[in-house]
Amino acid sequence: MLAEIAALWTKYDYVFLNGLKGTLWLALITLFFGTVLGVIIALMRRSKNRIILFFVNIYIEVLRGTPILLQLYFFWLVLPKISPIALSDTACIIVALIVNSSSYISEIIRAGIQAVDKGQTEAAKSLGMSPAITLRYIVLPQAVKNILPALGNQFILTVKETSLASVFFVGELMTAYKSVQSATFLSVSSLTIAGVIYLIVTYTLSKVVGLFEKRLAVSS
Repeated sequence: MLAEIAALWTKYDYVFLNGLKGTLWLALITLFFGTVLGVIIALMRRSKNRIILFFVNIYIEVLRGTPILLQLYFFWLVLPKISPIALSDTACIIVALIVNSSSYISEIIRAGIQAVDKGQTEAAKSLGMSPAITLRYIVLPQAVKNILPALGNQFILTVKETSLASVFFVGELMTAYKSVQSATFLSVSSLTIAGVIYLIVTYTLSKVVGLFEKRLAVSS
């Protein structure tokens, strides 16, 4: 078995490595734009407008209450029909991953903001600072320390979630597994290699996030 896996890796290592690049690229794009959208949603949740709050809450509950695979299918089917420009399957899946990720990241950001001592907000208000200035210069700089480690964990989760994109043959690690498996009919060996790569990547990232959390704890 080990000899078979070694021989398979020797012959198709470039396929798996290209798939890994696709996985990390998908995860980075998802985290970046998901964070941008998540910040907007988190700030909208601080609004006192009931209509805005209603739609934002629906947005979050729908995305967090339905399976991500269902959402991928929905965007894959619907986006090409409503978009004014032609969208590839990959573009549709990326949009779906970003939208899904934004619902979770918005909660991370909201929790980070709420963790900041309210006394500082009240002190800023007593000094005549506007809510926007208080948020920008007082709340957000402190909230970042709570948000960054959680974003690191979200990135690890996103790396694993991108495997669902293989259903649509987006160029990531599980798609690479399918390509090798189709060429060799060595399902278990191909899957084992993909699993080991995922394990190495997520373990390494979790250690990096752990070290980052310790440094933030010391600096605080």
